[in-house]
Amino acid sequence: MSRVGLKPVEVPSGVEVKIDNTTITVKGPKGELQREIHHDMIVNQEDNTITVARPSDHKEHRSLHGTTRSMINNMIEGVTKGFEKKLELVGVGYRAQKTGNKVVLNVGLSHPVEFVADNGLEIEVPSNTEIIVKGIDKERVGALASNIRSTRRPEPYKGKGVRYAGEYVRRKEGKTGK
Repeated sequence: MSRVGLKPVEVPSGVEVKIDNTTITVKGPKGELQREIHHDMIVNQEDNTITVARPSDHKEHRSLHGTTRSMINNMIEGVTKGFEKKLELVGVGYRAQKTGNKVVLNVGLSHPVEFVADNGLEIEVPSNTEIIVKGIDKERVGALASNIRSTRRPEPYKGKGVRYAGEYVRRKEGKTGK
């Protein structure tokens, strides 16, 4: 039984939620998000709460129940507070520079790697070894942060690479000489 799906979603003041069949639109102070949900899920809005119900106890409906509730909650949280992911560059000579709306990474490859922020997303570079990805859509923020990290994943021997802030990299012992 889904415990997450049973929790009602609170709609704060200043946020407008519109439900049309399988389309949910959320408007708030930071922007507007729209998402299609599965046609079997039952979404009800009463005053300042949204509840999600499932039609049966089939495995697919049970898995969609909590997921649908979480997606709606993330939409509401995104248009009120927004989301951000912080990345760190660890390594000698690894740096990031922001020029306009794109970020150029020098991470030990033969060429610099460029990333352009899509509309609705924002990339900040507070220092040359830190990157912050901000936006209202949690899924897109996480995807862009993951793409930036995939240019040079942290390796286990020296720990060099692009990592999430606070990420633990399990270190391995190198070869031992005789």
